[in-house]
Amino acid sequence: MTNFGFRNSLRYLLLCFFFLFPMIFSQLPPTQLSSMNTLYQYLNTSLSWNSNKQSSPCSWKGVTCNPTNSSVLKISLSGFSLSSSDFLPAVCQIGSLQAFDVSNNRLSKVPEKFMTDCGKLEGLRLLNFSRNRLDGSLPLFVGFAGLEVLDLSFNDFSGSINVEFEGLDGLKSLNLSYNKLNGSIPTKLGKSKVLKELVLSVNNFQGPIPEEMIDYGNLTLVDLSQNRISGSIPNRIGDLSKLKILILSSNNLSGKIPVSLSTIPTLSRFAANLNHFSGTIPSSITKFLKNLDLSYNGLYGSIPIDLLSPTNLQTVDLSFNDLDGSFPTNISPSLVRLRLGSNKLKGKIPSVNFSTLKELTYLELDNNHFYGSIPLELGSCRSLALLNLAQNNLTGPLPSQLGNLTMLQVLKLQLNNLSGEIPEPVSQLQSLSVLNISWNSLSGQIPSSISNLQHLVNLNLQGNKLNGSIPNTMSTMNSLLELQLGENQLSGYIPKMPPNLQIALNLSSNRFEGPIPQTLTGLSGLEVLDISDNNFSGDIPESFTRMGSLTQLLLSNNNLSGVIPKFNSWVMVDTKGNGNLINVTEPTTSHPSRKKISVVVVILLVLASVFSVGATFVFTLLLFRRYGRVADEQLQPVEDVPLPQVIQGNLLTSNGIHRSNIDFTKAMESVADQANIVMKTRFSTYYKATMPSGSSYFVKKLNWSDKIIHWGNHDRFGTEIEVFGKLSNSNVMTPLAYVLSAENAYLFYEYSSKGTLFDALHSSSGCDMDWASRYSIAVGVAQGLAFLHGISSGPMLLLDLSSRSVFLKSMKEPQVGEIELYKIIDPSKSTGSISTVAGSVGYIPPEYAYTMRVTTAGNVYSFGVILLELLTGKQAMSEGTELAKWVLSNSVEEDKWENMLDFSISRTSVLAKKQMLAVLKVAIGCVCVSPEARPKIKSVLRMILNAR
Repeated sequence: MTNFGFRNSLRYLLLCFFFLFPMIFSQLPPTQLSSMNTLYQYLNTSLSWNSNKQSSPCSWKGVTCNPTNSSVLKISLSGFSLSSSDFLPAVCQIGSLQAFDVSNNRLSKVPEKFMTDCGKLEGLRLLNFSRNRLDGSLPLFVGFAGLEVLDLSFNDFSGSINVEFEGLDGLKSLNLSYNKLNGSIPTKLGKSKVLKELVLSVNNFQGPIPEEMIDYGNLTLVDLSQNRISGSIPNRIGDLSKLKILILSSNNLSGKIPVSLSTIPTLSRFAANLNHFSGTIPSSITKFLKNLDLSYNGLYGSIPIDLLSPTNLQTVDLSFNDLDGSFPTNISPSLVRLRLGSNKLKGKIPSVNFSTLKELTYLELDNNHFYGSIPLELGSCRSLALLNLAQNNLTGPLPSQLGNLTMLQVLKLQLNNLSGEIPEPVSQLQSLSVLNISWNSLSGQIPSSISNLQHLVNLNLQGNKLNGSIPNTMSTMNSLLELQLGENQLSGYIPKMPPNLQIALNLSSNRFEGPIPQTLTGLSGLEVLDISDNNFSGDIPESFTRMGSLTQLLLSNNNLSGVIPKFNSWVMVDTKGNGNLINVTEPTTSHPSRKKISVVVVILLVLASVFSVGATFVFTLLLFRRYGRVADEQLQPVEDVPLPQVIQGNLLTSNGIHRSNIDFTKAMESVADQANIVMKTRFSTYYKATMPSGSSYFVKKLNWSDKIIHWGNHDRFGTEIEVFGKLSNSNVMTPLAYVLSAENAYLFYEYSSKGTLFDALHSSSGCDMDWASRYSIAVGVAQGLAFLHGISSGPMLLLDLSSRSVFLKSMKEPQVGEIELYKIIDPSKSTGSISTVAGSVGYIPPEYAYTMRVTTAGNVYSFGVILLELLTGKQAMSEGTELAKWVLSNSVEEDKWENMLDFSISRTSVLAKKQMLAVLKVAIGCVCVSPEARPKIKSVLRMILNAR
């Protein structure tokens, strides 16, 4: 009994000991506690450091301790908006530290004391300084005996790499991507050569891939993409037997693809797109691969018969090469994406085993030489989301089996010789957002059931032989943004159009007659309306002038008569080929009696306009002076609509001249007068405001009450807009001040006397721009965009990048404008896809038609279109054709590229033509259909600079 009691007492004591032991000893040692308190003193002023000094440091945000809370192991200060580096040496006093993450801040330097003291921490395994503002040369890493992971990506480090990392014997992962580093690829990366991951993408490294890199036999990931690396891939690359991912995209590499790559059993991804590789594709290269991208090279020959057969293979992109031969018939059932567009493949598209391709999501065979009919078996690929067979020589009818592809979002069959009627089953494709079957020989009527496609954003039936009338049911297609019905044989009554059309409505070259339907003027968001080459008669509706988003109105070659209404200066109106129209701004040459009547009409119209504008201005000015309010654009009776009350105004700029010049009262007087409007965009109106000092400024008005503006309170608007005011880049148009009223927000900018790039290139009052000016503008816009995409807190994206949003301080000084829209506009409150609100017609990347996300790749596409405008002199959209698509369709034969250049510029010198062709190559890469294949803007800038 005694022994039993003793044993129970012993158990009780042991339980108490083990229970109380962690409580007794779960406290940081004095040295670490002191170091953490020192760190707290540095950081407690930061709004993001929400720690309580009285609590245990192990409970502070971003701090991780060991299980007993007796030592600090990890500190993460990522995203704390830190700008001062003074606290960094204090971190090095924590002897047990294993990981330190200070990414996504605003740090501009790493103190030498940090490098010295932290270099002595033998247990430090991870350092992450990514996404900061660190610049200059890379620091020298001395010590750091245990460091395994080092991330310095997304900074502004420059210079070459020599021995900076040579002493890091334990280094396993090094990420230096998105910097400005140059020189050769570094090879001194730790004497023990245990490196597993090497990421050097988006820099300026040059020269060949060094043979010494192959000596790092543990490498599993190598990313050298978007540099200036030249030469060939070393044949010894196959010796990297543990390599899993090899990315060499967007360089200047040439030669053949090494066969030795096919001997690496671990290699799952190989990307070498956007280079200059030639020769044939090694037949066994996909033996172990999951993903292969060799697009945008000069590869030739036929596709190896078993290239697509390995069961592990998931994605293959061979587009934009010179491959010939037939379509492969042995395709793996695991394949998800297959892109073979823009080659020289020929023959019929075989039925193959499409029924087994249950995973196939993307199939792109466009711009080849395929002929024959579309295989019926394609209807068995039930997972297809994108099918692109455009620009081939396909014939026969559209298979009704395509209606089985219920997951299909994009169907492109344009520029073929397809015939027959549009089959009813196409209307079953409920997920479809883009349907393009233009430029074929389709006949019959447009099926009324097409209105079942309620998610359709872009419908293009142009250039066929369709007849009959437009179905009434089309008015219910609420997601439709673009409708192309030109170049057909349509006639009869034009029904009410889809209400949310914004990009374009094209009814040109048909057989419509009678008065222009008034219902067309109700499309308030429409940018381009083309009803040219029909038989319309009567007057041009005055209500066209009130279509606020309209930029192009094409009325040529009809039988219209009467006076041409006065349109705003930003609207391009084409009325040629209508002999009975009277232009009030130009003298007529008609019969004397008719001329006399016309003169009277003109005088009356002018007097009426002057009286109206004058009365509006006086009345508005009186109201403003009496009530201190901002008049709306179209004055309404005070008793009906209360005038907006100015709530606050703030200066953002630190420039003393601007601060003394800007007068809010004078600015509000200016925006009350429509005569001061200089430009309108979809979301804003620009006014010219001349201050008492004589200096002029842009004042941009945003409709505060618009449901799509999602900064729902004035305080938040002020806070957010101040972020833009702090940006500093000569090629970015930043706000200098703002005024808020109950209904509107007004942003102030420097006035650009030269207007926009669109004005300079395309307006009748624009001046001729030589190549030096165009090149300078291309570089400047690229620099501005690179600055915005490279902001350390994350890329600042542009919702609408076009030649109309590029402002010119001079013919060689562009500024990217409209930078606030991406933050201001809420796409979720629009209909359809992101293309409802993102971008202007001709500049919208294809993928925006079926996504709700603005991307850096989308911005690069829009910039590519601007480059094409500078190179060709053409508008982004002309006669219903997008400039980017026109260039891509004419870019197959590179020796004919010069035919696309603006001849008035390219003929001036051989050097100018050479540089233009080099920039054209960059532009074509930017407007690539595949967003993954587009280069990053830093690479684009580098390539443009290299073109000089």
